[in-house]
Amino acid sequence: MGRRVAIVGVGMTKFVRRAQETGKELAYYAAKEALDYCGMKLSQIDAVVIGSAPDTFDGVHMKGEYLSDGAGGFNKPTLRCYVGGGTGVFAVICGWYHVASGLIDSCLVVCEEKMSSYQPHPQGAFLTIFDHTTERPLKPNLLWIFALEMNRYMTTYGIKKEEIALVAVKNKKNALDHPAAQLKEEITVQDVLNSPVLAYPVQRLDVSPVSDGACAIVMVNEYLARRWTNKPVWVEGVGWSLDTAYWTNRDLCYPRYVEEAARMAYKMAGVTNPRYDIHIAEPYDPFDYKELHHLEGLMLCGKGEAPQLTVDGVTQRDGDLPVCPSGGLLGVGNPIAAAGLMKVIELFLQLRGEAGKRQVARKVRRGVAQAWGDLMQVGAVTVLGI
Repeated sequence: MGRRVAIVGVGMTKFVRRAQETGKELAYYAAKEALDYCGMKLSQIDAVVIGSAPDTFDGVHMKGEYLSDGAGGFNKPTLRCYVGGGTGVFAVICGWYHVASGLIDSCLVVCEEKMSSYQPHPQGAFLTIFDHTTERPLKPNLLWIFALEMNRYMTTYGIKKEEIALVAVKNKKNALDHPAAQLKEEITVQDVLNSPVLAYPVQRLDVSPVSDGACAIVMVNEYLARRWTNKPVWVEGVGWSLDTAYWTNRDLCYPRYVEEAARMAYKMAGVTNPRYDIHIAEPYDPFDYKELHHLEGLMLCGKGEAPQLTVDGVTQRDGDLPVCPSGGLLGVGNPIAAAGLMKVIELFLQLRGEAGKRQVARKVRRGVAQAWGDLMQVGAVTVLGI
């Protein structure tokens, strides 16, 4: 595995519907906050990893180069990575292997997204991601495919819409205590069921919002970690996996790509029984059913069992397995690449006991963050511990 790698500093901007700042400025604010958190200066950073989703969102081509000065990447080894919604966790993995390899000692990881620049709606950016010969003639869009997947999941296991809606209720309530949250509101299951149908069974309140925002973390090797903090949070395991790009060929009721990524990360972390070895989880939740889907892919419960965990309150902040105590994408917001890194930051704060009103009730020493995206077939997983 190479050198141990720790996270010693974190920062994030507020997630908002339409940021007044440019993408560069959002990246700068998050990066500066992360450096200030641990008392480091940019001159003490050896390399920078930038994560950002399609160029079209910020309205510029070669977005890695565009963001590099705001993210602190000028005159340094700088890498941009991009696997759609999986970027926020995959960027951490990229930062990890730079430091773990011994090539560098410190790395600043910055993820930014400004979706509001794309008009009239960011969904339009995804219309050309499908195969031009076999898929585009069917005129698919992401919402249409998510509706198929959600319906398949519900039908396979006999899951009620009310059970899935509990995820949206939980996460939006958790976001009430997050200072960077875009959607601070308390809703009920009935609110979700009464919200407009977008593509059955997906309704408006099943979906995370369009957001602008940025997040950053500072990663250093084991020899520097305690120089910058007395409470380093260690990257214990990383994993990633890609399923087929053809959504028509995938099992829509189970995210095997998440399981493969999780198995890789768990093996590295020495996790043999995820349900008991993992104390807190931040799975990717752009839709409420995806939190359940991903909990099963992370092997934190059996297939089709995640809805019952939610009904029983196990996934609440005071439950036995707190899930998305941050408020998740459904509550905090979904600036795509930054959203996954927000989840890593939440684990960092929870493991250090610094999450304030969001601090979970049980004692936590190890957590898992996961993100999903690209052509909806990417699994990226990081296990953190103290």
